[in-house]
Amino acid sequence: MQGTVTCGSWIRRPENLNLVVLGKSSKKRESASRSVLEIFSFDPQTASLSNSPQVTYVFEETEGEPVTIAVHPSGDDLVCSTSKGGCKLFELSGQETNLKLLAKELPPLQDVGPQNCMAFSVDGSKFATGGVDGRVRILKWPSLCIILDEAKAHNSVRDMDFSLDSEFLASTSTDGSARIWKAEDGSAVATLTRNSDEKIELCQFSKDGTKPFLFCAVQKGDKAVTSVYDISTWKKIGYKRLLRKPAAIMSISLDGKYLALGSKDGDVCVAEVKTMEVSHLSRRLHLGTCITSLEFCPSQRVVLTTSNEWGAVVTKLNVPADWKEWQIYLVLVGLFLASAVAFYVFFQNSDSFWKFPLGRDQPGRRKFEILDPQYSEDAFGPLDM
Repeated sequence: MQGTVTCGSWIRRPENLNLVVLGKSSKKRESASRSVLEIFSFDPQTASLSNSPQVTYVFEETEGEPVTIAVHPSGDDLVCSTSKGGCKLFELSGQETNLKLLAKELPPLQDVGPQNCMAFSVDGSKFATGGVDGRVRILKWPSLCIILDEAKAHNSVRDMDFSLDSEFLASTSTDGSARIWKAEDGSAVATLTRNSDEKIELCQFSKDGTKPFLFCAVQKGDKAVTSVYDISTWKKIGYKRLLRKPAAIMSISLDGKYLALGSKDGDVCVAEVKTMEVSHLSRRLHLGTCITSLEFCPSQRVVLTTSNEWGAVVTKLNVPADWKEWQIYLVLVGLFLASAVAFYVFFQNSDSFWKFPLGRDQPGRRKFEILDPQYSEDAFGPLDM
C-alpha cells in the first residue's frame, strides 16, 4: 500500500461486515500529496484487504497527519486525532460498495493537540482521549459533555482502556505510572503500585466477563513481563513473561479469549488468557520496525498490525478454530438422536423388569402353573436349628 501508514483499526458494521480504516501520512509520498484516511473491505476467505480503498478522505495541510484512530462499537462513527488539527469526527454510512464518509468537527476536541491514544467504552456511551501533553479527558457520547478534563493526569499519556462494564478507565504514562478513573464521574480511583525498577507501559482490561483483571505490559528492569491486577482491589496478583521483549502495543480480543502483544522490533505474540500461554508467535512480522497498531478482527481469529515502514499487515492466527453456533446445535441434535436410539435398543433387549406390567385380565399376561404339587416357595423346607 502506498504511503506511510501511521494508524489503523477495524470497523464492525451492523450487517456483519468487517472493514479496515487506515491513516496514511504524506511522508514518503510525492510532495504534492496529502495525508489521507482510507477504508478498505476485508475478505474473510482469503484474510486479506481489498487492493483499493472503498472510500478516501483527504486531510487539509493545516490538519497535519493522522496520529491515532478510535472506532465506535456501532461502526457508524470514528474519531481520528491529527498532528495539527486536534480530533476530527467521521460518520460512516452506506453499504460496502457504496460507502460514504462525512467529516465533522468536534468542538471540545478541535484544538487539543495530538492524542497518543483514544478509546470508546464497550457500551459506546463514553469516549476518552490521552494527550501527548499528559491530559486525560472523558466525554459522554454522543453529547460530548465533559466528565473529566485532568490537565496533569500524566507526564504524557502512553495507553488507555475501558473495563468491560464501562465503569473504569485505566491510563498509563510514559514515566511508568498508571492510574484508574471512574468513568461515570471522572474521579480518581487508584494508582497502581509498582516497584522502583518497574515501568507500567500498556494496559488492557479482561473482556470475557468472568475474570475481573487488568493486564499491564511492564518493563521490570531488563525484563519485559505482563502483570495481572485484580480490579476489585487493584493489587497485582502475578505476572508472566509472554513476549520476552519490550512491548510497543497491547490488545485483547472482543470475546476476551486472547491477548496480543506487539514488540518494538516487529514481533507479535498472542496468548490464550485462560492459560496465559503463547498460542501464536509471528517473528519479524514488521522486521526491525515498531508496531504502531495492533487489533483483533471482530469476528475472525485475525489481527491487523501497522508500522511506519511496512504499512498494514493482516495475519491469520494459528490458534484452534472456534465452534460456530450451527455446529453446537448440530452436536446437540446428534446427541439427542443417539440417546433416543440407545434407549430404544436398550428397551427392546431388556427383561420384563424394564417393561410396563400388563393388567390382570390382559391376554398377554403370563399364566403360572404348579407342575409339582409338592413345590412350595420354601424349597428347603423347615430347618432344624
